[in-house]
Amino acid sequence: MYRFLITLLIAGLSTPALAHPFHGAAAGAAAGFAHPFTGLDHLLAMAAVGLWAAQLGGRARWIVPGAFLAAMLVGGLLGFAALVPPFAEQMVAASGLVFGLLIVTRSYLAPWLGAALASAFALYHGAAHGAELPAAVSALPYAAGFCAATALLLAAGVCVGSLGARLFAYSQLRAATRRARAGSGRAQGMKRP
Repeated sequence: MYRFLITLLIAGLSTPALAHPFHGAAAGAAAGFAHPFTGLDHLLAMAAVGLWAAQLGGRARWIVPGAFLAAMLVGGLLGFAALVPPFAEQMVAASGLVFGLLIVTRSYLAPWLGAALASAFALYHGAAHGAELPAAVSALPYAAGFCAATALLLAAGVCVGSLGARLFAYSQLRAATRRARAGSGRAQGMKRP
């Protein structure tokens, strides 16, 4: 039930209506850095990609977020050049749902396949936001800030996911130790204290 509620929360919060405020109001690296924190679609998708990469473990912890970041930059360039793929906003919103489902179902994909999936969604993220940037604004500083914030969110997701896995493993170890102690006492005919 807990997993289902998390999935609904991620799906409900990642809506296109909340995704893109303040695009025309400011430009530059600071505006690009602030953008992922103002749209819940980005905040949830980037954190979810990092969490899922941490669940995959191994090299995927860095391959998947790195591929996401690179593809998002390429998508941003495509969007700035007005080459936006169809259904970009819907794919941006769907990314939060898809990565949320991958997390709660503990789905495992090979690192290269996980990177391909993350890249596909990242391309849409980048294109949607590159297209919304006013033509008079220099894309380079905005993209630099946007990529820095995205990298921070991806790294935060990986760190939280890795910490959560370690805490879970520690709790499992403690539970196994308690069961072993209880079992050894019963095997010797002793009562539990």
